[in-house]
Amino acid sequence: MSIDPTIGRPLQSVLKPQRIRAALVRQVGGPFIVEDLSLSPPGRGEIMVRLHGTGICHTDLVCRDGFPVPLPIVLGHEGAGTVVALGDGVESLQVGDPVVMSFGSCGQCPNCARHQPAYCHSMVPINFGGQRWPDGGTALQQGDRPVHGHFFDQSSFATYAIGQARSAVKVDPDLPLHLLGPLACSMQTGAGAVMRSLRLQRDESFAVFGGGAVGLSAVMMARHLEASHIVVVEPVAARRALALELGATAAIDPRSTGDVVTALREATGGGVYRALDTTGLPQVIEQAFQALAPNGLLGLLGVSAPDAQLPVRIMDLVLRGAGVKAILEGDSDPQTFIPQLLALYRSGRFPFDRLVRTYPFEAINEAARAAASGEVIKPVLLFGA
Repeated sequence: MSIDPTIGRPLQSVLKPQRIRAALVRQVGGPFIVEDLSLSPPGRGEIMVRLHGTGICHTDLVCRDGFPVPLPIVLGHEGAGTVVALGDGVESLQVGDPVVMSFGSCGQCPNCARHQPAYCHSMVPINFGGQRWPDGGTALQQGDRPVHGHFFDQSSFATYAIGQARSAVKVDPDLPLHLLGPLACSMQTGAGAVMRSLRLQRDESFAVFGGGAVGLSAVMMARHLEASHIVVVEPVAARRALALELGATAAIDPRSTGDVVTALREATGGGVYRALDTTGLPQVIEQAFQALAPNGLLGLLGVSAPDAQLPVRIMDLVLRGAGVKAILEGDSDPQTFIPQLLALYRSGRFPFDRLVRTYPFEAINEAARAAASGEVIKPVLLFGA
């Protein structure tokens, strides 16, 4: 790959497709299959990134197991690495910059203009469509056959990835780049849900249902915001213990607690002012809502079954002045929020690395199994130099 020595930019006319290793999903519910592919040079507004590490998120597993995405596809959307090539028109980044690759957005719709890219009007086709947006096609090929990619504007289950420059966040070079990928989705989602979506204030009570990467990120943010009570409802004992270490004031095992709603009210002195569900399960969402104090707010960000209904009566909402808010990506603008999280990490107030266990890229199926079983909170795949 040639680089213009005078400006450090690639010479687009001489760039050729990059040979990469990537994990493909070829059938619904099938394994990740690591194969050789080629990746076309970045187009206008795009960058090519050599991956150092990428997290495995629940959304990757949901899409592997049937959430509608075109097949075959390369998934992965929590990538971090080094910029190795720039497409035409990219001015915000340089070759050699370390970056976290986050979700895609159009940059032009009213919500993007308001710095609310998580609610981009084209969020679904950009992030789940399996092709470049808006022009179509794919940068991934196997021989003469196209392979779907551009998942969340990256498809980072690969040694190299293409994404829009506006979706990538430049980070300081002294940070552990191989561990930063989960900030792109699960960790900014949990932390952002507390800080930006629910707007938790000092001395307010908070409960989170689910102690995975999203839930524990929410716990760390609630502690930073000095919530009066921070309660985690989680069946896995090790996760409850870690939640208490990270700042939770109480941890409830829903399997051994006869009445979770009563337990929450007792733990918070009458009810929870802000609650967050990460499970997507209607029966859990009902418990979270019933535990709300008057004028409380429940955030929803779990992936529910397509036909699931909200288990809340309108009169219950009205009589308590309670609210329910659906949340995408923690209402985050990655360009501003990821640097905020990294500043908290440097100060010791957001130790997200405690949630991580690393695996070599070739062990992706082992890592995915550990994530699905709950054995590991946040698997991160590492790529060789």
